[in-house]
Amino acid sequence: MADGDTKPEKIRCDACPVMCYIADGKSGACDRYANHGGDLVRLDALTIVETTDQALVPFLKTGEDWDGDIVQGSRPFVTAVGAGTTYPDYKPAPFIVAQEVDGVDMVTVVTEGIFSYCGVKVKIDTDRHIGDERAVVRVEGEAIGHVMTSEYGSKMLSLGGVEHLTGGSKKEGRVTCDALLRLCNREPVEVTIDGGVTMVVEAGKAPIINGVPEKLMRVGCGSATIGMFAKQWHGHVDEVVVVDDHITGVLTEHEAGKGLDMTPSGIRVNGRRSTPGRYFQVADPGTGWGGTDVEDPLTILRDADPKRAWPGLRLLMISTTGEQWAYFTLDDDLIPQPAKITPELLVVADRIAENCEPSLCSVLFMGGAGGSLRAGVTENPVRLTRSVKESLTHVSCGGAEAYVWPGGGITVMVDVMDMPTNSFGYVPTPALVAPIEFTLRREDYGTLGGHMEHIQPVRDVVTDDVRRVAQQLLQPDPNARENYGWSKDKT
Repeated sequence: MADGDTKPEKIRCDACPVMCYIADGKSGACDRYANHGGDLVRLDALTIVETTDQALVPFLKTGEDWDGDIVQGSRPFVTAVGAGTTYPDYKPAPFIVAQEVDGVDMVTVVTEGIFSYCGVKVKIDTDRHIGDERAVVRVEGEAIGHVMTSEYGSKMLSLGGVEHLTGGSKKEGRVTCDALLRLCNREPVEVTIDGGVTMVVEAGKAPIINGVPEKLMRVGCGSATIGMFAKQWHGHVDEVVVVDDHITGVLTEHEAGKGLDMTPSGIRVNGRRSTPGRYFQVADPGTGWGGTDVEDPLTILRDADPKRAWPGLRLLMISTTGEQWAYFTLDDDLIPQPAKITPELLVVADRIAENCEPSLCSVLFMGGAGGSLRAGVTENPVRLTRSVKESLTHVSCGGAEAYVWPGGGITVMVDVMDMPTNSFGYVPTPALVAPIEFTLRREDYGTLGGHMEHIQPVRDVVTDDVRRVAQQLLQPDPNARENYGWSKDKT
Protein backbone atom coordinates (compact mmCIF):
# COMPACT_ATOMS: atom_id res chain seq x y z
CA MET A 1 0.00 0.00 0.00
CA ALA A 2 1.44 3.38 -1.00
CA ASP A 3 2.27 5.98 1.62
CA GLY A 4 -0.72 8.11 2.46
CA ASP A 5 -3.23 5.43 1.40
CA THR A 6 -5.58 4.59 4.22
CA LYS A 7 -8.04 1.78 4.62
CA PRO A 8 -11.65 3.04 4.40
CA GLU A 9 -13.07 3.77 7.81
CA LYS A 10 -15.71 1.29 8.95
CA ILE A 11 -18.65 2.05 11.16
CA ARG A 12 -20.71 -0.37 13.16
CA CYS A 13 -24.44 -0.74 12.51
CA ASP A 14 -26.45 -1.53 15.63
CA ALA A 15 -29.86 -1.97 13.94
CA CYS A 16 -29.93 -5.75 14.45
CA PRO A 17 -28.00 -8.49 16.30
CA VAL A 18 -25.60 -9.04 13.37
CA MET A 19 -23.88 -5.71 14.19
CA CYS A 20 -22.15 -5.32 10.81
CA TYR A 21 -18.99 -3.26 10.35
CA ILE A 22 -19.65 -1.29 7.15
CA ALA A 23 -16.98 0.38 5.01
CA ASP A 24 -17.56 3.80 3.46
CA GLY A 25 -19.78 3.52 0.38
CA LYS A 26 -20.89 0.00 1.26
CA SER A 27 -24.09 -1.46 2.71
CA GLY A 28 -24.54 -4.01 5.46
CA ALA A 29 -25.50 -7.66 5.08
CA CYS A 30 -29.20 -6.75 5.00
CA ASP A 31 -28.79 -4.15 2.21
CA ARG A 32 -30.89 -1.78 4.32
CA TYR A 33 -28.19 0.35 5.98
CA ALA A 34 -25.06 1.86 4.48
CA ASN A 35 -21.99 3.90 5.41
CA HIS A 36 -22.23 7.27 3.69
CA GLY A 37 -19.17 9.35 4.50
CA GLY A 38 -18.98 7.93 7.99
CA ASP A 39 -22.70 8.30 8.68
CA LEU A 40 -25.04 5.32 9.03
CA VAL A 41 -27.95 5.90 6.62
CA ARG A 42 -31.16 4.01 5.82
CA LEU A 43 -31.28 3.14 2.12
CA ASP A 44 -35.07 3.13 1.78
CA ALA A 45 -36.93 6.35 2.42
CA LEU A 46 -39.44 6.59 5.23
CA THR A 47 -42.84 5.98 3.66
CA ILE A 48 -45.94 8.05 4.33
CA VAL A 49 -49.43 6.88 3.35
CA GLU A 50 -51.71 9.72 2.28
CA THR A 51 -55.43 9.22 2.77
CA THR A 52 -56.58 9.57 -0.85
CA ASP A 53 -58.66 7.41 -3.17
CA GLN A 54 -55.72 6.55 -5.41
CA ALA A 55 -54.04 3.18 -5.58
CA LEU A 56 -50.77 2.46 -3.85
CA VAL A 57 -47.75 3.09 -6.04
CA PRO A 58 -44.82 0.66 -6.04
CA PHE A 59 -41.51 1.36 -4.40
CA LEU A 60 -38.57 2.04 -6.61
CA LYS A 61 -36.22 -0.80 -7.36
CA THR A 62 -32.72 -0.60 -5.97
CA GLY A 63 -30.58 1.74 -8.04
CA GLU A 64 -33.45 3.79 -9.44
CA ASP A 65 -33.74 7.49 -8.68
CA TRP A 66 -36.82 8.98 -7.14
CA ASP A 67 -37.85 12.32 -8.62
CA GLY A 68 -39.42 13.65 -5.43
CA ASP A 69 -42.98 13.81 -6.74
CA ILE A 70 -45.54 13.27 -4.03
CA VAL A 71 -49.16 12.29 -3.82
CA GLN A 72 -51.23 15.03 -2.26
CA GLY A 73 -53.54 13.77 0.45
CA SER A 74 -55.70 15.05 3.23
CA ARG A 75 -53.89 13.42 6.14
CA PRO A 76 -50.53 11.62 6.37
CA PHE A 77 -49.98 8.33 8.15
CA VAL A 78 -46.37 7.53 8.98
CA THR A 79 -45.72 3.87 8.24
CA ALA A 80 -42.85 1.76 9.47
CA VAL A 81 -41.63 1.10 5.93
CA GLY A 82 -38.19 2.67 5.79
CA ALA A 83 -38.36 3.66 9.47
CA GLY A 84 -35.51 1.41 10.55
CA THR A 85 -35.15 -0.81 13.57
CA THR A 86 -33.79 -0.44 17.07
CA TYR A 87 -31.46 -2.83 18.84
CA PRO A 88 -31.15 -3.73 21.66
CA ASP A 89 -34.79 -3.96 22.61
CA TYR A 90 -34.97 -1.30 25.29
CA LYS A 91 -34.46 1.57 22.84
CA PRO A 92 -37.60 3.51 21.87
CA ALA A 93 -39.00 2.85 18.38
CA PRO A 94 -37.39 4.86 15.56
CA PHE A 95 -40.43 7.14 15.18
CA ILE A 96 -43.13 8.01 17.69
CA VAL A 97 -45.33 10.51 15.91
CA ALA A 98 -48.25 12.63 17.12
CA GLN A 99 -51.00 14.39 15.21
CA GLU A 100 -54.50 15.63 15.89
CA VAL A 101 -57.23 13.67 14.10
CA ASP A 102 -60.83 14.89 14.29
CA GLY A 103 -60.10 16.65 17.56
CA VAL A 104 -58.30 13.69 19.15
CA ASP A 105 -54.56 13.65 19.90
CA MET A 106 -53.27 10.44 18.31
CA VAL A 107 -49.85 8.80 18.56
CA THR A 108 -48.37 6.28 16.13
CA VAL A 109 -45.34 4.20 17.10
CA VAL A 110 -43.55 2.77 14.07
CA THR A 111 -40.74 0.29 13.72
CA GLU A 112 -39.45 -2.26 11.25
CA GLY A 113 -39.63 -5.33 13.42
CA ILE A 114 -37.16 -8.20 13.23
CA PHE A 115 -39.35 -11.33 13.04
CA SER A 116 -37.71 -14.67 13.80
CA TYR A 117 -41.14 -16.08 14.54
CA CYS A 118 -42.85 -15.49 11.21
CA GLY A 119 -44.02 -17.15 8.06
CA VAL A 120 -46.61 -16.93 5.32
CA LYS A 121 -49.87 -18.65 4.62
CA VAL A 122 -50.36 -19.13 0.88
CA LYS A 123 -53.82 -19.65 -0.63
CA ILE A 124 -53.70 -21.14 -4.13
CA ASP A 125 -56.95 -21.07 -6.07
CA THR A 126 -56.98 -24.41 -7.85
CA ASP A 127 -58.62 -27.83 -7.80
CA ARG A 128 -55.46 -29.46 -9.05
CA HIS A 129 -53.85 -31.89 -6.66
CA ILE A 130 -50.59 -30.26 -5.63
CA GLY A 131 -49.57 -32.78 -2.95
CA ASP A 132 -50.93 -34.63 0.04
CA GLU A 133 -51.81 -32.79 3.21
CA ARG A 134 -48.68 -32.47 5.39
CA ALA A 135 -46.40 -33.02 2.35
CA VAL A 136 -43.14 -31.08 2.62
CA VAL A 137 -42.72 -27.97 0.47
CA ARG A 138 -39.18 -27.37 -0.76
CA VAL A 139 -37.15 -24.61 -2.40
CA GLU A 140 -33.72 -25.50 -3.78
CA GLY A 141 -34.18 -28.89 -2.14
CA GLU A 142 -34.59 -27.40 1.34
CA ALA A 143 -37.74 -27.89 3.39
CA ILE A 144 -39.45 -24.54 3.97
CA GLY A 145 -42.98 -25.61 4.97
CA HIS A 146 -45.83 -28.00 4.27
CA VAL A 147 -49.22 -28.44 2.60
CA MET A 148 -52.12 -27.51 4.87
CA THR A 149 -55.77 -28.52 4.89
CA SER A 150 -57.49 -27.62 1.61
CA GLU A 151 -60.19 -24.97 1.57
CA TYR A 152 -63.14 -24.58 -0.78
CA GLY A 153 -61.65 -24.33 -4.25
CA SER A 154 -58.16 -23.64 -2.93
CA LYS A 155 -55.06 -25.38 -1.72
CA MET A 156 -53.16 -23.97 1.27
CA LEU A 157 -49.48 -23.84 2.18
CA SER A 158 -47.84 -22.95 5.47
CA LEU A 159 -44.30 -21.72 4.83
CA GLY A 160 -41.54 -20.51 7.09
CA GLY A 161 -41.72 -20.37 10.84
CA VAL A 162 -39.00 -20.43 13.42
CA GLU A 163 -38.34 -24.17 13.05
CA HIS A 164 -37.29 -23.70 9.42
CA LEU A 165 -35.57 -20.35 9.96
CA THR A 166 -33.44 -21.40 12.94
CA GLY A 167 -34.21 -25.01 13.76
CA GLY A 168 -32.55 -26.69 10.78
CA SER A 169 -29.32 -26.33 8.88
CA LYS A 170 -27.79 -22.99 8.02
CA LYS A 171 -28.76 -23.48 4.38
CA GLU A 172 -32.34 -24.33 5.30
CA GLY A 173 -32.63 -21.11 7.27
CA ARG A 174 -31.09 -19.03 4.49
CA VAL A 175 -33.28 -20.53 1.77
CA THR A 176 -36.42 -20.21 3.90
CA CYS A 177 -35.71 -16.56 4.68
CA ASP A 178 -35.02 -15.77 1.02
CA ALA A 179 -38.23 -17.50 -0.14
CA LEU A 180 -40.33 -15.69 2.47
CA LEU A 181 -38.80 -12.35 1.54
CA ARG A 182 -39.55 -12.81 -2.14
CA LEU A 183 -43.11 -13.98 -1.51
CA CYS A 184 -43.84 -11.07 0.83
CA ASN A 185 -42.41 -8.62 -1.71
CA ARG A 186 -44.70 -10.09 -4.39
CA GLU A 187 -41.97 -11.87 -6.32
CA PRO A 188 -42.29 -15.36 -7.86
CA VAL A 189 -40.94 -18.39 -6.02
CA GLU A 190 -40.69 -21.90 -7.47
CA VAL A 191 -41.54 -24.63 -4.98
CA THR A 192 -41.63 -28.40 -5.25
CA ILE A 193 -43.89 -30.55 -3.13
CA ASP A 194 -42.85 -34.04 -2.06
CA GLY A 195 -44.94 -36.51 -4.04
CA GLY A 196 -46.66 -33.63 -5.82
CA VAL A 197 -46.11 -30.83 -8.28
CA THR A 198 -43.58 -28.17 -9.11
CA MET A 199 -45.26 -24.80 -8.86
CA VAL A 200 -44.49 -21.10 -9.26
CA VAL A 201 -46.24 -18.99 -6.62
CA GLU A 202 -46.53 -15.20 -6.76
CA ALA A 203 -48.90 -12.98 -4.79
CA GLY A 204 -51.68 -11.59 -6.96
CA LYS A 205 -50.83 -13.88 -9.90
CA ALA A 206 -52.17 -17.22 -11.09
CA PRO A 207 -50.14 -20.25 -9.98
CA ILE A 208 -48.12 -22.08 -12.61
CA ILE A 209 -48.50 -25.80 -11.93
CA ASN A 210 -46.07 -28.16 -13.68
CA GLY A 211 -45.41 -25.42 -16.22
CA VAL A 212 -49.10 -24.69 -16.96
CA PRO A 213 -50.68 -21.43 -15.72
CA GLU A 214 -53.92 -22.05 -13.87
CA LYS A 215 -56.88 -20.03 -15.12
CA LEU A 216 -59.96 -20.58 -12.99
CA MET A 217 -60.94 -21.73 -9.53
CA ARG A 218 -63.94 -23.99 -9.45
CA VAL A 219 -67.48 -22.66 -9.31
CA GLY A 220 -68.23 -25.19 -6.57
CA CYS A 221 -67.97 -28.89 -5.87
CA GLY A 222 -69.73 -31.31 -8.21
CA SER A 223 -72.84 -31.35 -6.07
CA ALA A 224 -72.99 -27.54 -5.83
CA THR A 225 -72.54 -27.25 -9.60
CA ILE A 226 -75.52 -29.58 -10.10
CA GLY A 227 -77.59 -27.43 -7.76
CA MET A 228 -76.67 -24.19 -9.53
CA PHE A 229 -77.15 -25.29 -13.13
CA ALA A 230 -79.72 -28.12 -13.01
CA LYS A 231 -82.54 -25.97 -14.42
CA GLN A 232 -80.35 -24.82 -17.30
CA TRP A 233 -79.56 -28.43 -18.27
CA HIS A 234 -83.16 -29.60 -17.86
CA GLY A 235 -84.72 -30.54 -21.20
CA HIS A 236 -81.42 -30.47 -23.09
CA VAL A 237 -79.78 -33.59 -21.66
CA ASP A 238 -80.82 -36.77 -19.85
CA GLU A 239 -77.90 -37.01 -17.42
CA VAL A 240 -75.04 -34.84 -16.24
CA VAL A 241 -72.02 -36.03 -14.24
CA VAL A 242 -69.89 -33.23 -12.76
CA VAL A 243 -66.43 -34.67 -12.07
CA ASP A 244 -64.82 -33.46 -8.85
CA ASP A 245 -62.10 -34.79 -6.58
CA HIS A 246 -64.18 -34.16 -3.49
CA ILE A 247 -67.88 -34.55 -4.34
CA THR A 248 -68.85 -35.73 -7.82
CA GLY A 249 -72.45 -34.92 -8.71
CA VAL A 250 -74.96 -37.01 -10.71
CA LEU A 251 -77.92 -34.91 -11.85
CA THR A 252 -80.87 -37.34 -11.92
CA GLU A 253 -79.95 -38.86 -8.54
CA HIS A 254 -79.38 -35.45 -6.98
CA GLU A 255 -82.21 -33.67 -5.19
CA ALA A 256 -81.99 -30.94 -7.84
CA GLY A 257 -82.79 -33.48 -10.56
CA LYS A 258 -85.56 -35.06 -8.53
CA GLY A 259 -87.08 -31.64 -7.95
CA LEU A 260 -87.26 -31.22 -11.74
CA ASP A 261 -88.90 -34.69 -12.14
CA MET A 262 -85.99 -35.97 -14.20
CA THR A 263 -86.07 -39.67 -15.06
CA PRO A 264 -83.36 -41.75 -13.31
CA SER A 265 -80.83 -42.52 -16.02
CA GLY A 266 -79.12 -45.67 -14.79
CA ILE A 267 -75.72 -44.02 -15.28
CA ARG A 268 -73.54 -45.27 -12.43
CA VAL A 269 -70.22 -43.88 -11.20
CA ASN A 270 -67.38 -45.33 -9.21
CA GLY A 271 -66.72 -44.12 -5.70
CA ARG A 272 -68.37 -44.04 -2.31
CA ARG A 273 -71.97 -42.86 -2.36
CA SER A 274 -72.71 -40.20 0.23
CA THR A 275 -76.21 -38.82 -0.13
CA PRO A 276 -78.24 -39.26 -3.34
CA GLY A 277 -76.36 -37.90 -6.32
CA ARG A 278 -73.19 -37.17 -4.36
CA TYR A 279 -70.11 -39.42 -4.59
CA PHE A 280 -66.73 -39.35 -2.86
CA GLN A 281 -63.43 -40.79 -4.14
CA VAL A 282 -64.45 -41.40 -7.75
CA ALA A 283 -60.76 -41.28 -8.74
CA ASP A 284 -57.38 -40.45 -7.29
CA PRO A 285 -56.35 -36.81 -6.82
CA GLY A 286 -54.42 -35.31 -9.70
CA THR A 287 -54.12 -32.46 -12.17
CA GLY A 288 -56.87 -33.64 -14.51
CA TRP A 289 -60.63 -33.15 -14.52
CA GLY A 290 -61.94 -31.52 -11.34
CA GLY A 291 -58.72 -32.09 -9.41
CA THR A 292 -58.69 -35.83 -10.15
CA ASP A 293 -56.21 -37.87 -12.16
CA VAL A 294 -58.91 -38.39 -14.81
CA GLU A 295 -58.08 -37.60 -18.40
CA ASP A 296 -60.83 -39.78 -19.92
CA PRO A 297 -64.04 -39.12 -17.95
CA LEU A 298 -65.58 -42.45 -18.97
CA THR A 299 -63.09 -44.20 -16.66
CA ILE A 300 -65.12 -43.14 -13.61
CA LEU A 301 -68.28 -44.84 -14.93
CA ARG A 302 -69.45 -48.34 -14.26
CA ASP A 303 -71.69 -50.20 -16.70
CA ALA A 304 -75.03 -48.51 -17.07
CA ASP A 305 -78.00 -50.12 -15.28
CA PRO A 306 -79.90 -51.99 -18.03
CA LYS A 307 -83.13 -51.71 -16.05
CA ARG A 308 -83.04 -47.90 -16.23
CA ALA A 309 -80.74 -46.74 -19.02
CA TRP A 310 -81.89 -46.65 -22.63
CA PRO A 311 -80.32 -46.37 -26.09
CA GLY A 312 -79.97 -42.79 -27.21
CA LEU A 313 -79.62 -41.45 -23.64
CA ARG A 314 -77.85 -38.08 -23.75
CA LEU A 315 -74.96 -37.82 -21.28
CA LEU A 316 -72.87 -34.74 -20.48
CA MET A 317 -69.72 -35.07 -18.39
CA ILE A 318 -68.15 -31.80 -17.25
CA SER A 319 -65.58 -30.45 -14.79
CA THR A 320 -66.21 -27.97 -11.99
CA THR A 321 -64.67 -25.12 -14.00
CA GLY A 322 -66.43 -25.91 -17.28
CA GLU A 323 -63.02 -26.11 -18.96
CA GLN A 324 -63.31 -29.84 -19.65
CA TRP A 325 -66.46 -31.41 -21.02
CA ALA A 326 -67.48 -34.40 -23.12
CA TYR A 327 -70.85 -35.32 -24.64
CA PHE A 328 -72.05 -38.86 -25.34
CA THR A 329 -75.10 -40.84 -26.35
CA LEU A 330 -75.67 -44.47 -25.37
CA ASP A 331 -75.68 -47.02 -28.19
CA ASP A 332 -77.84 -50.13 -28.35
CA ASP A 333 -75.47 -51.87 -25.90
CA LEU A 334 -75.77 -48.90 -23.49
CA ILE A 335 -72.15 -47.96 -24.10
CA PRO A 336 -71.42 -44.20 -24.27
CA GLN A 337 -70.36 -43.03 -27.72
CA PRO A 338 -68.93 -39.57 -28.46
CA ALA A 339 -71.45 -37.19 -29.99
CA LYS A 340 -71.58 -33.57 -31.13
CA ILE A 341 -72.52 -31.33 -28.23
CA THR A 342 -75.54 -29.07 -28.65
CA PRO A 343 -75.36 -25.27 -28.57
CA GLU A 344 -77.59 -25.17 -25.48
CA LEU A 345 -75.14 -27.31 -23.51
CA LEU A 346 -72.19 -25.27 -24.70
CA VAL A 347 -73.88 -22.15 -23.33
CA VAL A 348 -74.11 -23.75 -19.88
CA ALA A 349 -70.48 -24.89 -20.03
CA ASP A 350 -69.45 -21.33 -20.81
CA ARG A 351 -71.66 -20.05 -18.00
CA ILE A 352 -69.96 -22.35 -15.50
CA ALA A 353 -66.59 -20.92 -16.57
CA GLU A 354 -68.02 -17.39 -16.38
CA ASN A 355 -69.03 -18.01 -12.77
CA CYS A 356 -65.55 -19.21 -11.83
CA GLU A 357 -63.30 -16.58 -10.32
CA PRO A 358 -59.77 -16.12 -11.68
CA SER A 359 -57.19 -18.37 -10.07
CA LEU A 360 -54.84 -16.38 -7.86
CA CYS A 361 -52.15 -16.88 -5.24
CA SER A 362 -52.70 -14.98 -2.01
CA VAL A 363 -49.79 -14.47 0.40
CA LEU A 364 -50.50 -13.52 3.99
CA PHE A 365 -47.58 -12.57 6.21
CA MET A 366 -47.93 -13.83 9.77
CA GLY A 367 -45.67 -12.93 12.67
CA GLY A 368 -45.52 -12.63 16.42
CA ALA A 369 -44.68 -9.20 17.84
CA GLY A 370 -42.36 -9.91 20.73
CA GLY A 371 -40.00 -8.02 23.00
CA SER A 372 -38.17 -5.85 20.48
CA LEU A 373 -41.45 -4.42 19.23
CA ARG A 374 -43.28 -4.00 22.51
CA ALA A 375 -40.31 -2.59 24.41
CA GLY A 376 -39.90 0.01 21.69
CA VAL A 377 -43.42 1.20 22.54
CA THR A 378 -43.42 1.00 26.32
CA GLU A 379 -41.18 0.08 29.23
CA ASN A 380 -43.90 -2.30 30.45
CA PRO A 381 -44.54 -4.44 27.33
CA VAL A 382 -47.50 -6.44 28.66
CA ARG A 383 -49.52 -3.23 28.81
CA LEU A 384 -49.25 -2.88 25.03
CA THR A 385 -50.59 -6.42 24.58
CA ARG A 386 -53.53 -5.63 26.85
CA SER A 387 -54.15 -2.34 25.07
CA VAL A 388 -54.34 -4.13 21.71
CA LYS A 389 -56.77 -6.72 23.09
CA GLU A 390 -58.92 -3.97 24.58
CA SER A 391 -59.11 -2.18 21.19
CA LEU A 392 -57.33 0.86 22.59
CA THR A 393 -54.37 0.32 20.25
CA HIS A 394 -54.77 -0.32 16.53
CA VAL A 395 -52.18 -2.49 14.77
CA SER A 396 -51.28 -1.99 11.11
CA CYS A 397 -48.48 -3.17 8.82
CA GLY A 398 -47.23 -0.65 6.31
CA GLY A 399 -50.49 1.21 6.83
CA ALA A 400 -52.53 -1.90 5.92
CA GLU A 401 -55.11 -3.37 8.24
CA ALA A 402 -53.73 -6.35 10.16
CA TYR A 403 -55.73 -9.15 11.74
CA VAL A 404 -54.67 -9.73 15.34
CA TRP A 405 -55.17 -13.32 16.41
CA PRO A 406 -57.03 -13.97 19.68
CA GLY A 407 -55.26 -15.41 22.68
CA GLY A 408 -51.95 -14.40 24.18
CA GLY A 409 -49.35 -12.17 22.58
CA ILE A 410 -49.66 -9.96 19.52
CA THR A 411 -49.79 -12.32 16.54
CA VAL A 412 -50.66 -10.47 13.36
CA MET A 413 -51.59 -11.52 9.83
CA VAL A 414 -51.76 -9.22 6.81
CA ASP A 415 -52.31 -9.61 3.07
CA VAL A 416 -49.12 -8.47 1.35
CA MET A 417 -51.20 -7.14 -1.56
CA ASP A 418 -52.62 -4.51 0.82
CA MET A 419 -49.14 -3.24 1.67
CA PRO A 420 -46.77 -1.07 -0.35
CA THR A 421 -44.53 -3.12 -2.60
CA ASN A 422 -41.07 -4.02 -1.25
CA SER A 423 -42.24 -3.47 2.31
CA PHE A 424 -40.13 -6.34 3.63
CA GLY A 425 -36.45 -6.79 4.29
CA TYR A 426 -34.29 -9.30 6.11
CA VAL A 427 -31.38 -9.73 8.45
CA PRO A 428 -29.03 -12.67 8.03
CA THR A 429 -29.65 -14.08 11.51
CA PRO A 430 -31.91 -15.16 9.57
CA ALA A 431 -35.18 -13.28 10.09
CA LEU A 432 -37.61 -11.15 8.13
CA VAL A 433 -37.90 -7.42 8.69
CA ALA A 434 -41.51 -6.25 8.46
CA PRO A 435 -43.19 -2.91 9.16
CA ILE A 436 -45.58 -2.61 12.07
CA GLU A 437 -47.37 0.39 13.54
CA PHE A 438 -49.23 0.88 16.82
CA THR A 439 -51.70 3.78 16.86
CA LEU A 440 -53.59 5.04 19.92
CA ARG A 441 -54.69 8.15 21.76
CA ARG A 442 -51.93 10.15 23.44
CA GLU A 443 -53.63 9.76 26.83
CA ASP A 444 -53.77 5.97 26.40
CA TYR A 445 -50.12 5.97 25.35
CA GLY A 446 -49.21 7.73 28.58
CA THR A 447 -51.30 5.27 30.62
CA LEU A 448 -49.49 2.23 29.25
CA GLY A 449 -46.11 3.77 30.08
CA GLY A 450 -45.08 4.83 26.61
CA HIS A 451 -41.90 6.69 25.71
CA MET A 452 -43.63 10.08 25.97
CA GLU A 453 -40.41 12.10 25.79
CA HIS A 454 -39.71 10.71 22.30
CA ILE A 455 -42.99 11.85 20.73
CA GLN A 456 -42.51 14.26 17.85
CA PRO A 457 -45.09 16.15 15.79
CA VAL A 458 -45.95 14.66 12.41
CA ARG A 459 -44.86 17.88 10.69
CA ASP A 460 -41.29 17.22 11.85
CA VAL A 461 -41.34 13.79 10.23
CA VAL A 462 -43.17 14.51 6.98
CA THR A 463 -40.31 16.27 5.23
CA ASP A 464 -39.50 16.62 1.55
CA ASP A 465 -37.23 13.58 1.52
CA VAL A 466 -39.88 11.06 2.59
CA ARG A 467 -41.62 8.89 0.04
CA ARG A 468 -45.36 9.31 -0.12
CA VAL A 469 -47.82 6.77 -1.47
CA ALA A 470 -51.59 6.88 -1.73
CA GLN A 471 -53.82 4.96 0.62
CA GLN A 472 -54.87 1.60 -0.77
CA LEU A 473 -58.44 1.51 -1.97
CA LEU A 474 -60.84 0.02 0.62
CA GLN A 475 -58.15 0.11 3.30
CA PRO A 476 -59.29 1.88 6.49
CA ASP A 477 -57.39 4.84 7.89
CA PRO A 478 -55.50 3.56 10.97
CA ASN A 479 -56.33 6.86 12.70
CA ALA A 480 -60.09 6.54 12.15
CA ARG A 481 -62.01 6.51 15.40
CA GLU A 482 -64.11 3.48 14.47
CA ASN A 483 -60.98 1.33 14.96
CA TYR A 484 -61.06 1.97 18.70
CA GLY A 485 -63.19 0.75 21.55
CA TRP A 486 -63.44 4.22 23.07
CA SER A 487 -65.40 5.45 20.06
CA LYS A 488 -68.26 3.21 21.14
CA ASP A 489 -68.29 4.49 24.71
CA LYS A 490 -71.39 6.64 25.08
CA THR A 491 -70.81 7.56 28.72
